[in-house]
Amino acid sequence: MSSQKSTADAAAPIAASAEGAPTAGPKMPTRERGRARVAALLAAAGAVFAEKGYDAATMTEIAARAGAPIGSLYQFFPTKAVLADALLAQYAEALMALLATVEARAATLSPAELAADLLAVLPSLKVERAAAFALIDARPDMVAQQGALRAGLRRGIAAILRAKSPALPPERAAAMAVTLLQMMKGAAALGDEPDLAHGREALAGLEHAASLFLKDALG
Repeated sequence: MSSQKSTADAAAPIAASAEGAPTAGPKMPTRERGRARVAALLAAAGAVFAEKGYDAATMTEIAARAGAPIGSLYQFFPTKAVLADALLAQYAEALMALLATVEARAATLSPAELAADLLAVLPSLKVERAAAFALIDARPDMVAQQGALRAGLRRGIAAILRAKSPALPPERAAAMAVTLLQMMKGAAALGDEPDLAHGREALAGLEHAASLFLKDALG
């Protein structure tokens, strides 16, 4: 078995205070109804943060968007900072879950198919990504968390490459992951402009470039 960590192991915790100490986490429910309520609150928070930014978003508006009493929001997330940290952690988990799905079938994919799957990861979480960027941009204490997320993504991509080609040296996989993550960000940026002229052609060209890059390195 390869010593390379799998995508499932790639995510690093991203919630921390400005001083580096872990923040007080949200209250996690144990019952199905409570979990559904938390999911709705996080979805609403993501939408509001994406639309208005961290500073302009209010807990009252988030609760109203979720159709929940404000008391329920504070029960699970006592402050807006705790809510933001939980949302960023959820975004990281969602990204790693998508990469794990790609890793699980990487060995069966052609370079073109692998390129398409990788470039689809970030655009598939468009709202969540917008919310994450709004939070990171508004909070200087998120710089370290952003770096941890980026590093986790690179490790996840490297694990996918090793799953596709076990003989690929870890150092080479890590270097390729840096390039591929930039291509993935490019695909996400194109998706952020749905009315962009020639956007589809640009995305197809990016996928083709990623495919050639993978074919050249992996065969």
